[in-house]
Amino acid sequence: MNRTEAVALLKKNLTNKNLFNHSLAVEAVMRRLARHFGQDEEKWGLAGLLHDIDYDRTKDDPDRHSIEGAALLEESGLPEDVVYAVKVHNDRHGLPRQSLMDKALFATDPVTGLIVAGALIRPEKKLAVVDVPFLIKRFNEKSFARGANRETIKACSELSLSLEEFLGLSLEAMQGIAAELKL
Repeated sequence: MNRTEAVALLKKNLTNKNLFNHSLAVEAVMRRLARHFGQDEEKWGLAGLLHDIDYDRTKDDPDRHSIEGAALLEESGLPEDVVYAVKVHNDRHGLPRQSLMDKALFATDPVTGLIVAGALIRPEKKLAVVDVPFLIKRFNEKSFARGANRETIKACSELSLSLEEFLGLSLEAMQGIAAELKL
C-alpha cells in the first residue's frame, strides 16, 4: 500500500479532523525516526499514519483499540511488522514491543500531543516558535498536556534516545509539516 492509498483508507475510517492531523504528525515523526535509525521510511510512515485507524469505532472501548485497527490493516495487505506495531502501540493488550518500529510508535503517539499543546499555548500558535528547552520545561509540568503520557514518552529510552534528542527529532518532523497541521 502506498501513502495515497493509506490516506484514502484513513479518511474512510476516521472522521475526526484533529485525530487525522494527529495521524499526520505521528507519520511525520515516524518517518524522521526511520531516517535517524536507517530504517524503511515508507513502512514506518505507514505505521504512524494508520496507527489510530480504528479510533472512531473503539474510542469508548480502549481494550479493542488497535486490535481492530491491526485486523483492518492485515486485511488490507499491510506488512506484518506494520500491523504488529499498530497492535502494540496500545499497551493495554500487554503485548511486547519487539522491533525498533514498535518502540518508536509507542513513544511517538503521545509526544505529538505534547508538542501540539506547546504550540497552542504560545501567542503565535505556531510550531516554529517552539523549541526543545520549552518542551522540556512543559514536560516537567504535570498539569500541562495531561493526555500526553510522560512515562510513554520516556519510553524513547528504549530507542537509545535521550528525552531531549527524541523531542528534538519529533519537533523537527512536525515543524516540517506545520502547514498541513495548520500550526
